[in-house]
Amino acid sequence: MDGVFLDMYGTLTSGDRAAVESVCGRVVADAGLSISATELSVMWGERFLNSLDFCNGSAFETLFDLEIRTLRETMTNLRREIDPVPYAEALRDYWRNPPLQEDATAFIASCPVPICIVSNADHEDVVSVVRRNELRVAELVSSEEARSYKPDRNIFDCALRKTGWRRDRVWHCGDSLHSDIGGAIAAGIRNVWLNRVHRIHDIGVHEPDHEVADLFGLLALLSGN
Repeated sequence: MDGVFLDMYGTLTSGDRAAVESVCGRVVADAGLSISATELSVMWGERFLNSLDFCNGSAFETLFDLEIRTLRETMTNLRREIDPVPYAEALRDYWRNPPLQEDATAFIASCPVPICIVSNADHEDVVSVVRRNELRVAELVSSEEARSYKPDRNIFDCALRKTGWRRDRVWHCGDSLHSDIGGAIAAGIRNVWLNRVHRIHDIGVHEPDHEVADLFGLLALLSGN
């Protein structure tokens, strides 16, 4: 095996639910909304995720710009006008310094093959995570660099070009059936679904090649190949 492509957020780091709901709580209070922070996070999140699949190539937008646009649109639908930039900046602070998963450091130290981060992220955000935590990775590919968001296959093709690894000698592991597993399948790359919370279902209907509960499960798979 040449190496492993690894998702960042939700895989190496904690998920963003708490951070998003905290920001939405501020929006609810500042705008005087009658809905909860959780309800706003669902409304905004659905609009954001639906937009993400159409932001590739010439239509590319950074996550920061997309958060601003979709929050503004969400608030317009709620008949409120706010400046979305401070709230997007608060989320960016999280993207640049999220807590690592408990198994992340040990996995990276023990991984028997080179690691390339492949992340739906603005470039400086994911670079900041790698530098802050001194993560030993061979390469890093962000959606901003590739102008492509998983599940679009182009981000994986960009990672293959950057690493020089062979398509049939790489696995991709991530926590999203839709983005990670769907994208890897589209790119013709074997894949591992990291199902940390043992979800009965995830957004997406793709069947992964392998499923693990944590990064130690991925380590066992890689060590056997």
